Amino acid sequence: MDGGYQVSKPIREMCVFAKHDLTRNAPFSNLDLISCRNVLIYMGPVLQKRAMRVFHYSLKPTGFLLLGKSEAIGRFPDLFVSVDRKYRIYSKKPGSTRPDLDLPGAMSGFKKTDISRETDEAGFDYKREAERILLSKAPAGVVVDDRLQILHFQGKTGPYLEPAPGDASFNVIKMAREGIRLPLRTAIHEAKKQAAPVRNEGLQVKFNGQFKEVNLEVIPLKAPHPGEGHYLILFEDRTASPTRKPGTRALPHARGKLRPGQAKRGEENAEVARLEEELEATKKHLQSIIEESDSLNEEMRAANEEVLSSNEELQSLNEELETSKEELESANEELTTLNDELQNRNMALDQLNNDMINLLTSVNLPVIMLGSDLRIRRFTPVAEKLLNIAATDVGRSILHIRPGMNVPDLETSILEVVNTSATREEEVQDREGVWYSMRIRPYRTLENRIDGAVLTWVNIDSLKRSLEQIKESRD
Repeated sequence: MDGGYQVSKPIREMCVFAKHDLTRNAPFSNLDLISCRNVLIYMGPVLQKRAMRVFHYSLKPTGFLLLGKSEAIGRFPDLFVSVDRKYRIYSKKPGSTRPDLDLPGAMSGFKKTDISRETDEAGFDYKREAERILLSKAPAGVVVDDRLQILHFQGKTGPYLEPAPGDASFNVIKMAREGIRLPLRTAIHEAKKQAAPVRNEGLQVKFNGQFKEVNLEVIPLKAPHPGEGHYLILFEDRTASPTRKPGTRALPHARGKLRPGQAKRGEENAEVARLEEELEATKKHLQSIIEESDSLNEEMRAANEEVLSSNEELQSLNEELETSKEELESANEELTTLNDELQNRNMALDQLNNDMINLLTSVNLPVIMLGSDLRIRRFTPVAEKLLNIAATDVGRSILHIRPGMNVPDLETSILEVVNTSATREEEVQDREGVWYSMRIRPYRTLENRIDGAVLTWVNIDSLKRSLEQIKESRD
């Protein structure tokens, strides 16, 4: 078109053009090829990681990624595999798990399942906080979150924690050894409730078939935002006798041998004391479970209210979408009607253009159509030969062309016709001396507006010569 090329309409309709921020917007999906050349070099490591995750998510299992010559995937070998190193072509790695997109605006904060992360999204370094406290305490311990998932181990925790059988879990309650499981849960609940350290002493823990006394302390860690609780759990070995059974206490030794009745009463008192301690611990544990249940019920009620509110909002949004759908359908119908009208007008214009071309080709007269700026719009083939003009002269002013016709004051004559709307007729001669009658008529639009002029030449050479002969004969 116009000396150049334009992609045909069926191909253009197959393409979708859209502005897209690959670090913020939701990614496209099921793509066969992503071409991202010379873009990653302008990003830092964080944005590069995010972009590569988006690419991995967007591609099909057999999709390809094309990068620039200065870019590579050296830092992401678990996502892509090289196909052609020279041209930087990579394919999605088969069998690789789909990574988290971690897009801005999505749910951020500390990831409970990422046990290797040392700092959460809010910048809270729980490892450094735990180490600061452990420097003054120096016992073994762990750091857990609100879900009681272990985030960090400090010191030798084997005597107090062990992996639970079954699926792998870092839940501190499941990993706690026999004897400290219930007191540990109770202490964590009290520390969460009071927002203060809770200490429990004289607990019996079983390790390698033996029992030893330990002290347990749960310390809440200071977090930057509410609801992001982290807790430091410390275990202190009291180096008790390994042969003593759980719940037993050392009896006072008399200087002489104890009588059988006294020994029996001492054992009964010790058993009663042990049972009372267990009963007290069970009461505290049950109380903590009840409080946790109440808290969970309140959270469930709040969540239920939020769900109901969200449901109402969704219903309102659905109604708005239905209204928008009806409006779009109405607009679509109007656009369809308008499109049909435009197609009909285009067909009519094509037909009119064809009629005009055939009419100008069939007319055996030199005719030139000019605009109001005296630029050539159309001309007949006869005018092309007579006036020495070419197809490339369309759009040029007739004053810049030397026609093969002697027409004095042509510009003045044309402008007079355009301004007065009157037809003008003159007799002119070509270079060979042939006489023509030049008529200049105004170019009228459908709104009866003058928008140029139409010039026609009629050969009157025979008539002119006959009149001269008659004049000579009369004279």
